[in-house]
Amino acid sequence: MSQPNYLTEEGEAKLKAELKELTGPKRDELAQRLRAAIQMGDLSENADYHKAKEDQGFLEGRIQEIEAILRNSMIIEKPKSTGVVSIGTHVTIQEEGFDPETYHLVGPTEADPRNGRISHESPIGSALMDKKVGDVAEAETPGGKIKFKIIKIE
Repeated sequence: MSQPNYLTEEGEAKLKAELKELTGPKRDELAQRLRAAIQMGDLSENADYHKAKEDQGFLEGRIQEIEAILRNSMIIEKPKSTGVVSIGTHVTIQEEGFDPETYHLVGPTEADPRNGRISHESPIGSALMDKKVGDVAEAETPGGKIKFKIIKIE
C-alpha cells in the first residue's frame, strides 16, 4: 500500500474543482479542437491535430493524477494543541542570526515553500516533526546543515 496523500480541506477542494474543470469544459474544448482538426483532412501534416492530441494526452494524464491523489488522500484534521509539531500545524522557527519564519506543515501534494507551506517529508519539515517549543532542530538542506529553534506551534 502506498503512502496516503495528506491534504488540507482547502487542498482537497482545489483538486476537486480542478478535476471538475478538466473533465468538463477543458475536455469538451479539446474534443471540439480535435473534431475541427480532423475535418481539415490529411492528418499526417496537420499541426493543429498533433497539438490537440498532445494536449489531450497531458489533460488525461493530469485527470488520472488528480483522481489517484484523491483516491488515496487523507484529510489533515485541524491539529489539537498538543504542543508538538505534526502535519497541519503552523510552526514558527528561528535560525540564529535570522528573523523568525512561520511554516504550515502539509503533505507533499500541497507543498509551496514560497508561500510558507512545507511538506512534512522535506528536510526542514521532517526535522520539525514531533518537536516542542524551545527544541532545537537540525536539517540537512541543499544549502548545507542548518539549526533552528522552535519559537511557536499553532
